[in-house]
Amino acid sequence: MIAAGTAHCFEGALFAAAALIYHGRKPLLLDLRTTNDDQDHVVALFKEGRHWGAISKTNHAVLRYRDPVYASVRELALSYFHEYFLSNGKKTMRAYSEPFDLSKLPLESWFTASDDLVDLVNMLDDSPHMEIVSKDMVKRLRKADLIEIKTFDSVEWKKSGKRGK
Repeated sequence: MIAAGTAHCFEGALFAAAALIYHGRKPLLLDLRTTNDDQDHVVALFKEGRHWGAISKTNHAVLRYRDPVYASVRELALSYFHEYFLSNGKKTMRAYSEPFDLSKLPLESWFTASDDLVDLVNMLDDSPHMEIVSKDMVKRLRKADLIEIKTFDSVEWKKSGKRGK
């Protein structure tokens, strides 16, 4: 990730978790699970007093950092729900994980690992997740409208690899 100068949300969350552990905090991840036609999102969780916040790496403006103002992990996860949709307006977020505590794993398995971390991705995917919407609720979800879709088209990095203005 660092050598290549690029990162996806998982690598960004791991980097943030490493920074959190360096500062004496728990390295926690949160997986936001989507439908099969979209991509999950991973953020690093942190707590200030009684409130939760999140550090996120993404190309889209609305799936980023969350200030520590959320009373629960569920509340924080739900803050991403309305912004998680496809270009046709279909809302895709379906579940969120319990906080995944990286401090329960040997440091060399993630903090200093030079190997691919597919096993860690699978552990996070297999960890307990809580459903956000039931099948009945999915049928009643409003699609994102055109102005929301156009707003979401704003990205920081173009497909060419050049930063947008």
